[in-house]
Order: sequence, then structure tokens, then C-alpha cells
Amino acid sequence: MRIAVTGSIATDHLMTFPGRFTDHLVPGELSHVSLSFLADSLEVRRGGAAANISYGLGQLGLSPVLVGAVGPDFADYQVHLKEHGVDTDSVHVSATEQTARFVCTTDQEQNQIATFYAGAMAEARTLSLAPVADRTGGLDLVLISPDDPEAMVRHTEECRALGVPFAADPSQQLARLTPEQVRGLVDGADRLFTNAYEAALVRERTGWTTRQILDRVGSWVTTLGADGVRIERAGQGAVTVPAAPVRRAVDPTGVGDAFRAGFLAALAAGLPEPAAARLGCVLAALVLEAPGPQEYTLDRETVTARLTEGYGHEAATALAPFLEAAL
Repeated sequence: MRIAVTGSIATDHLMTFPGRFTDHLVPGELSHVSLSFLADSLEVRRGGAAANISYGLGQLGLSPVLVGAVGPDFADYQVHLKEHGVDTDSVHVSATEQTARFVCTTDQEQNQIATFYAGAMAEARTLSLAPVADRTGGLDLVLISPDDPEAMVRHTEECRALGVPFAADPSQQLARLTPEQVRGLVDGADRLFTNAYEAALVRERTGWTTRQILDRVGSWVTTLGADGVRIERAGQGAVTVPAAPVRRAVDPTGVGDAFRAGFLAALAAGLPEPAAARLGCVLAALVLEAPGPQEYTLDRETVTARLTEGYGHEAATALAPFLEAAL
């Protein structure tokens, strides 16, 4: 199965604050917030939603096609992605702008305050999927992850025109997308990915009820943090998969991206959505335990052990043929 992932490719600057952000928010003064948090550490990591998802898919034996825009500083990052099975030949290199930057501070309760600078990502709106499909011999699915808003709209419309199934993952860009754009991104999606807060934003921005959204998508996959994942389909009861156990939380950046990689890789192998969600949750746990979104590696023994620990022997056995082929 050939999966293309469109979206952000960025360098992450990740800092940790040893206290709680909420302890420094004064009720009645939130309209005039001016705060500075002294961070204990700084990690500079490779990131960006599309690159993180592609990295995970590559680790699981797929050859995902990464589609996005970067700056001339991308060379080392490109080598890293290629070494982990990612097709980067459709990545556009800007002549004038640097690769996007994500600057994020995480407190002791895993709350985050972040700023994202688009940089070269703004040029993603100039990219077309038709040449990507021609170069690769066709696409089976396009995951449209957070990107330049105009690029997200263009790529969704192109998928419809090309007859290629697409998955919608508007995520952080819901704050920038207009109601009309959100409706266009969601309508007809094979999968819709959100977290719990984003699910409420999708309903608010589209003006649609949960039922109306489910009538327009194949399935709606909502990550619930420590409560796991909820999968909904029109006319069917919701299925909830518990989160995988976490040994020690280090950094939540990229956890949702890892889930999407595991989920889509399992679906590509023909596995049912609950099994795919279990694999996604295991990858999410492994990323949460790592100091960055692409600082984890996968091996069959570890993944099998974590599946068994979290979901039992039967669940691990169901994924065993896939893991044997992928890892």
C-alpha cells in the first residue's frame, strides 16, 4: 500500500519547565498575560507532523511518500529520513526560507505552550499531488496532516479529483482554518483523526453534530490521552481501545503522530481498526518515553512485549504476522 503524507516538516526546540503553568495564571488577569518560564533543559530534535508520521510508517516497513516544503537546511534531516525508509523525493526545497520551527515548553504535568513558525512550509501550497502519483505509480491513501492551510485545502481537493482516498488530520491548524475549510477537509474523508479537544473544535467549526460528521467520513478516530482511543462509525456503537502502559513519560511531542503511523500501517496490512489502534497506542507509549518524536526505534520483541502487557496474548498474536513481516 502506497501512502503519501502531506504536512509539516520542522525542527523542534523542546524545553522543560519544572513547575506547573497553571500555578502562574492569575484568575481575573488572563486578558493581560505576560509570563516567562525558566526552562531546565533544551533539546533540538527533528519533527513536524508529516515527517514524524512518515518516520513511524518507515519503521514499520512501509515506504511512505513525504510531501511538504523545507529550507536548504534540510540536507541532514533528509538523509535521516531516507535511512528510515521514507521517500523524500517529493519534498520541495525553498530557495529563500528556512525549514519550519516548532518551539515548545512542557511543564511537569505534560501541559505544553508552543509556537510554530511556518518558514518554508508556506510554499507547500504550490505543490501538486498529481506528479507524486505519477512518479510513484499511484497512491492508495493520502494523509493530510497539519500544513499550510491553503496546501491542506488544495491536497484534499486534488485527492477528490484524482479519486484517491484521503484521511483528514487537521490537528493544530484548526485554529487557523475557516469553517468552510474545515468542512471541506472533513467531508468525504476515509478517516478523520482528532484528539478530544480537537473533536469539539471540529464540531464547532463545521457546525455539524457528531452524527452529521460520521455520515460524511469512513470512521472518526479520536485519541483520548491516558484514556486511549475512540473509534466511531455511522450507525455503529463507538469502540474504545485503552491506552498502552507507559513506563515513564518523558516528552509528549509527536505522540499523536506515532499513533497515526501505527494505526495506518496496521490498516495497510488489512488488520481491523481495534487491532490497528492497539499498535498505534504502543507506538504512542514508546514515543512518550523518548526525548523527542523521532528518537525511538522499533524491534519485534519490544513491540510484542508491550502489546502483550497492555492488551494480552491474544491481541499480540493477532498482530504477530504483521510484526514479523514489518520488523
